[in-house]
Formats: sequence, structure tokens, C-alpha cells
Amino acid sequence: MSVSLYYSAHRATPPTEAESSAVERVVAAHMASFPYEDEESLYLYDRTAAEPEKIVAGSTKMPFDPGRLMPVIAHVLDSVSELRRALPDARWRVHMDDLDVEWDEEEGYALPGMRDADLIAELSAARGEDEAAR
Repeated sequence: MSVSLYYSAHRATPPTEAESSAVERVVAAHMASFPYEDEESLYLYDRTAAEPEKIVAGSTKMPFDPGRLMPVIAHVLDSVSELRRALPDARWRVHMDDLDVEWDEEEGYALPGMRDADLIAELSAARGEDEAAR
């Protein structure tokens, strides 16, 4: 069973040309710096006429590899934080299935422990032990 991170922004007015350019820059920078080419990254859905107020929406499937989980979460949430700052007057929702990821004005979107080097090392070691047991 996979877990995904979902993100969306709603607003009555469509993005301006400058906002659309800013979103494109965030996505390009994210893709250029994403650490794993074989993992799912920031993915924005195409806008539809059926939901004109949904100006940005997307999702990212989280990796099964526990050693990659926190770096992927941190990278994607950092990018979503940049997207929110590019569209500050939109109503945002960011969540992993049923768990809402709260916004912090200083830090942006974050989950506890996502930058904890010891936790990341522990998760990576657990993966190594699992592979050795096979």
C-alpha cells in the first residue's frame, strides 16, 4: 500500500502570468535538484475547466525505501512551500492521506523529524538490515 502527499491551492481568480512563471520556476528548480531520478517527485496536475478555482494541484507517491522517505518528503514540502509563497492569497491544503501538514510562516510545510540526520540514518540502516536478511 502506498502513501501519497497531496497539495492544492484554490482561489477565485486564475494565476497571473507572473504567478504562472513563478510556479514554473519552482517546478523546474525542484526537478533539477531532486535527489532520486527513480522516485516520484513533485507532480502538478493539468488545470481543468471543471474546477477553475483549483489553481494548483498535485501529488507525490512516497518511496517504499525508508532511507529515501525523509529526503523526498523534505524536498517536496520545500517545493510546495515555495509554491505557496508564489501564490500567497490562495487557500492551500497539503496532506498525506488523512494527515494534514500544517503551514508555518517561518518554516513553511514540514513534518516532525523530516530533517533529523539521526532519524534518516536510522531509516537507511533499517533498509540495509532488511536487504541483508533476504
